[in-house]
Amino acid sequence: MAELAKDGTPATPRAIRLTDYRPPAYQVETVELRFELDPANTRVHCRMTVSRNPACKVQGHELNLYGKDVELVRLSVDGIERDKNTWVIDDETLTLSGMPERAVVEIETLIHPDSNTALEGLYVSSGMFCTQCEAEGFRRITWFPDRPDVMARYTTTLVAEKTNYPVLLSNGNPIKRGELDDGRHWATWEDPFPKPSYLFALVAGDLACIEGDFTTRSGRKVDIRIYVEHENRHKCEHAMDSIKQAMRWDEETFGREYDLDIFMIVAVNDFNMGAMENKGLNIFNSSCVLASPETATDADYYNIQSIIGHEYFHNWSGNRVTCRDWFQLSLKEGFTVYRDQEFSADLNSHPVKRINDVNILRAHQFAQDASPMAHPVRPDSYIEISNFYTVTVYNKGAEVVRMIRTLLGAETFRQGCDLYFERHDGQAVTTDDFVAAMEDASGIDLTRFKRWYSQAGTPVIDVEDHYDPQQQRYQLTLRQHCPATPGQADKKPFHIPLLTALLSGDGSPLPLQLEGTSDSMAPQHEMLLELFDQEQRFTFTGVAERPTPSLLRGFTAPVRLAIHRDEQTLAFLLANDSDPFNRWDAGQTLAVNVLLKLVDASQKQQTLDIDATVIEAFRATLNDPRLDMALIVQALSLPSEAYLADQSESVDVDAIHAARMYFRKTLAEQLYDDFARRYQALQSDAPYRFDANDMAQRSLKNLCLSWMMETEKQQARELCVQQFEQSSNMTDTLAALSTLAQHDFPEREKALEDFYTQWKDDPQVVEKWFAIQAGSRLPETLQRVTALLEHPAFTLKNPNKVRALIGRFCQGNPVRFHAADGRGYRFLADRVLELDSMNPQIAARLVSALSRWKRYDPTRQHHMTQQLERILSHEPLSRDVFEIVSKSLDASPKIT
Repeated sequence: MAELAKDGTPATPRAIRLTDYRPPAYQVETVELRFELDPANTRVHCRMTVSRNPACKVQGHELNLYGKDVELVRLSVDGIERDKNTWVIDDETLTLSGMPERAVVEIETLIHPDSNTALEGLYVSSGMFCTQCEAEGFRRITWFPDRPDVMARYTTTLVAEKTNYPVLLSNGNPIKRGELDDGRHWATWEDPFPKPSYLFALVAGDLACIEGDFTTRSGRKVDIRIYVEHENRHKCEHAMDSIKQAMRWDEETFGREYDLDIFMIVAVNDFNMGAMENKGLNIFNSSCVLASPETATDADYYNIQSIIGHEYFHNWSGNRVTCRDWFQLSLKEGFTVYRDQEFSADLNSHPVKRINDVNILRAHQFAQDASPMAHPVRPDSYIEISNFYTVTVYNKGAEVVRMIRTLLGAETFRQGCDLYFERHDGQAVTTDDFVAAMEDASGIDLTRFKRWYSQAGTPVIDVEDHYDPQQQRYQLTLRQHCPATPGQADKKPFHIPLLTALLSGDGSPLPLQLEGTSDSMAPQHEMLLELFDQEQRFTFTGVAERPTPSLLRGFTAPVRLAIHRDEQTLAFLLANDSDPFNRWDAGQTLAVNVLLKLVDASQKQQTLDIDATVIEAFRATLNDPRLDMALIVQALSLPSEAYLADQSESVDVDAIHAARMYFRKTLAEQLYDDFARRYQALQSDAPYRFDANDMAQRSLKNLCLSWMMETEKQQARELCVQQFEQSSNMTDTLAALSTLAQHDFPEREKALEDFYTQWKDDPQVVEKWFAIQAGSRLPETLQRVTALLEHPAFTLKNPNKVRALIGRFCQGNPVRFHAADGRGYRFLADRVLELDSMNPQIAARLVSALSRWKRYDPTRQHHMTQQLERILSHEPLSRDVFEIVSKSLDASPKIT
C-alpha cells in the first residue's frame, strides 16, 4: 500500500528506471526452503548460500533483501544470529552490512496465507495452498534478493497435515518423502536448473491426479501430471492432449526438448493471471485447463490449447533463458507469445489465427499506444511492474519477433534462436542479447530495427502511387511518421518490413521487378519492401497494366496504413486478393468506411442508408463456396464499437452504437433468407469434436443465428430458443443464450434462469453467465450488473468473477459503460476502491477503462476525470492503481 513520508503523510511512489540498473552485489548459489504449512500461520525456513558478484562494481559488502507483509522471526549469517542493529529496513528492503565474500544466510519468517487476498506469494485457494511469485511475489514469502537476475538452485521441503493436504508439490523432481508422528507428512523436491525466485512454486492440497507420459526425441520418458479438484478430473483430456502437442511441436519447430523427469500442471480457482510457467510446476487458472463439450466452448478449447502451449514453451524462452530485469519482460513474453501463435496456427488455421491476433493488436494495443499508458516494448520506467503485463509487452512484443523472422527468413531465424538458447542457457539476459544472436546468425545489421523495443507508438505509413503506362513503371512512395507518446515527442524512423504484391485486373499477382535490381533475377509475385527512412520510393518496371497494390500482406508490421481506396477498390480486394489476411482486411476497411459514414449521418440527424453494392458484397461473401467457413465468419463479423471509436477523432458513443445497430439490422433484413438457408444447412447431430472444420461450421451457424435475430422475426426467436434448449454442447448453447441476452424478449429471462439452475455448481460456467449479462446492450444492464454483485455466486475475491462481471461491463460494453450521466464511471470507481485494498493488480487492470477520457465529449470527460480524481485522492492507494490513475490524469510529473 502507499508508503509514508517522514512527516507521516502518504509519499508519492517512486519510479524505477532502466537507466538505474546495477548488477546485484551478491549472487545466490543454492536455496534450501522448508515450509511448515498452516493456513493461518505458515513458518518458512530459508537457507541460502550467497557469494560476492564480480560483475558488481559498487564498493562495499551489503546484501539487499526484499520482503513484504512477512514477519521476520530469526536471521543468521554463517550460523551467528544477527540482531536488529546489524541491518536496516527501508520500505520493503532489508540491508545486511558487513557481509563476507561468501556466506550462508538463514532466515525464518512467519506468513498468513489465508488472509492473503492479493493472490501474490503464498495463499490459500479453495482449501489448497498455492503460489504466484511473478513478478515480485516471492518477497511475500521470505526476505530474499527477489530480482530476476539472481538465479539459484532450489531444494524445497513441504510439511503439512496429511489428511487435508495429501498432495505436496514444488519445482523440479521429487527426491524424498516421509511421515511425522503428529499426523503430518513431508516431501522434498529438487530443481537441478538455476532459476530466479519468480519461478518458484508450491502447491499443497487434496487433489486428483490425471497421469500421462511423453517420450522425447532423445528417448527419455517424461511423466505428465495434471492436478485438479476431484469433481473436475473428467475435464482434463483436452489439456493432456495439448501438453503432448506442445512438447512435440517445440521439438520439431524449435529443437527444444523438455529437461525434467516430470511436468506438472495444477488448476487453481483464484488466480490473477491465466497461468504461470514455474519450472516444472505450471499453475493455471482453472478456466485455462478444464474443458468438456457440455461445459466449454470452442473458444475455451482453443484458448486452453494456446495457453498450455504458451506456458510450456516458456521452459526455454523464459526459464532456461530468463530476463535480466523486468524492463526486459518482452524478452520472454513477446518471444513466447510469438511461439504460441505459431503453434496454434499450425494446429488449426493460419489465416484465422493471424486475423484473430491482429484484431487483438488493433483493438487493444493500438489503443494503448494512443493513450496516456503508451510505453515501449521495453519500458524506460515503472512504479509497479504488474502494470506492465500489457498488450504492448506481450502482443506487440510478439510482432517485433515476427518482423525479425520476416526479415531473416524462416531458416536463418531458427538458426538465430538456436544460437540464442545455446549462448545464454542458464543466464538472465536482455532484448539486446536476443537481437545480437539474430544478427550473428544472419549477418544482418538490426541496429535501426531495435527502435521497435525503445520507441512507443504505432507508426503510420502514408502511401502514394503513380503509374506510367508509357514506361510501364509503377511507383510506390511510402512515408512514415509516429505520433508523440508520453515522454517521447519525436521518433526516429522505424525499420518496417512490408510484404507487397501488385494485382492485375483479374486479381492475379503481377511479376515484380524492382528498378535498380539485376534483370537476371527471376521476377517475384510477392516482394518484401523494407522501409528504413522517413520517406522511400520503390519503382517497379515492366508493369503492363495499372495494378492494385496489396500492401502489408499477412500484416508484416504493427503499423497503420494511410492509403486512399474507394469502395470499388476495396470490393475488388475483398473478392480477389490472394492473401487471406488482406482479403479480410479489405472487407473490414469497407465496413469501417460505411459505418463511419453512418456515424456522421447520425450525428447530423440525417437519414441512414447503405449502398446496395455493400450489401451485395456481404451476400457474395456469405455464399462464396470457395471461401473457408472460418474466413467467412471473420469477414461477416463487423468491427466492434471500441474499434470504431479508435478510428474517430472524437468518440461519439451513441452515434457509433446507432450506426452499428442500423448496419446490423439492415443487413439482417436484406440477407435474412441467405442467413436462414446457411443456418439450416449447417445443422448437425454429430458428436462434438474440437477440430478446425467443426469449429468453423459451428461458428458460421451461430453467426447466422445472431444476424437473423436482429430482425426479431418469430422464426428466428423460435430457432434461437430451440438451439438453446436442445444443444448438446456449450458452444451452441452459449451462442443462443448470448444472442437472446441482447433482446428484450420474454424468452430471455427464462433462458438465463434455466441456464443458471442447470450450471450453478460449475464455477467456470457461472462466470460465462455473469459475462453474458454484463455484455448486454439493453438499457438496464448496469442495474442488472449492480444487482449481480450481491448474487451468492459472485465474490470480489475471485479474479475470474470480477473479470466476467465488472470487467466485461466496463471494458466490453461501451454503450452502457459510457452512459452520458456518468453512472458507469461511478460504478467502476466504487469497485476499484473496494478492490484496491484487496487485490491491487485486478483493481489497476479495471481502472484503465478510464484512461482515454480525453477522446470523449466534454460531459463524459468531466464525469471520467471526476472519478479518476476521486480515486487518486483516496488514502491509502496502492502503487498499482496510483500509477494508472496519475498517468491517466497527466499527473505523472509528480512521480519521483
